[in-house]
Amino acid sequence: MRAVALACAVLIAGCAAPSDPGPTPDPTLELTPEASGFVNPVAVTNAGDGSERLFVVERDGLVFVVEGGSVQETPYLDLSGALGDRAGENGLLGLAFHPSFASNGRLFTHFVDDARGNVLAELVADPPSADTVDTGTLEVLLRVTTTSDFHVGGHVAFGPDGYLYAGLGDGGVAAAAQDLADPYGGLLRLDVDGAVVPSVPDDNPFVGTSGARPETWVYGLRNPWRFSFDAETGDLWIADVGEDAVEEINVLPAGAAGGANYGWPIMEGDRCYSPATDCDRSGLTLPDFVYTHPSDGGRSVTGGYVYRGAAIPQLVGSYVFGDFISGELLVVRSGTDGSEPEPLLETSYRVVGFGVDEADEILVVDYAGGGIYRLVPSGP
Repeated sequence: MRAVALACAVLIAGCAAPSDPGPTPDPTLELTPEASGFVNPVAVTNAGDGSERLFVVERDGLVFVVEGGSVQETPYLDLSGALGDRAGENGLLGLAFHPSFASNGRLFTHFVDDARGNVLAELVADPPSADTVDTGTLEVLLRVTTTSDFHVGGHVAFGPDGYLYAGLGDGGVAAAAQDLADPYGGLLRLDVDGAVVPSVPDDNPFVGTSGARPETWVYGLRNPWRFSFDAETGDLWIADVGEDAVEEINVLPAGAAGGANYGWPIMEGDRCYSPATDCDRSGLTLPDFVYTHPSDGGRSVTGGYVYRGAAIPQLVGSYVFGDFISGELLVVRSGTDGSEPEPLLETSYRVVGFGVDEADEILVVDYAGGGIYRLVPSGP
């Protein structure tokens, strides 16, 4: 009970009981245990190096390796000494491996330090197959400070263009999401392979714009709690946590220019927020998918992945995601356009994150129970 209460306090404001879940979820799917025993896990990922290892990120600063279903006893990475307190949403929040990790051993993290600095840092595993990473290799690439312990964002991922993307929430100051001089409330896009690391790609939308942060790729987000790239199409899917009533998902097609303004706090999802009526929507990009609360039980969206695995043919091309409060997994079916997401699977978990293994099969992270689960077809 203590862990569930902590999760409610940490990741969203309020933890109301779910109401009627609505349509019946898919009875042909289930979650099976992959690994357990973690403390406040927030993410799981793979290195894309052919080792089939999974890497589980704990908010308190540790990363553990799961190999063949077994958890490595010694932490792969221990950044607990680099973190500040764990107030609010602070901690180690994201981990991404370089596309050429198998040869260069480079990995990237997002954490909050002891002065409320959101830190994007690089480390090196030497050799890439090493069981542990030396924290002495840590180099800070970017650090921005905030006055709040909430709406941190924290996810990092490489896009199909080879650039590193990092998500930042509005830092608890809603207006920051509309201020291009402030990096908060958007996704940053950085080149980590140039002569200077990091550098800003020339085609970032606000390069040369007076008063704007050139790292910004898209903005107007409240708290992008996980984003991902479709492994086949390269489309970018961003889940943005709502305030009072609406959770939203935004899709930026592969090859599209950056610069989209997703509207927060002028809008929450597809409705006016500030002002509550007759808001000016000009220049805003409305979400592709929304769901409201509390009518369907969901109150805090957790971004997932477009399914590209082989084990569940009926899900191929569909976007699977979840809700932290209801514990429900949801789906945007392949080929749908603007419809409300459908229920996929009911769970009792605090669904704080998703990941994929090297075969693109989906994994689910339970924050409260400390488990990693695999989405599979049900049956004998």
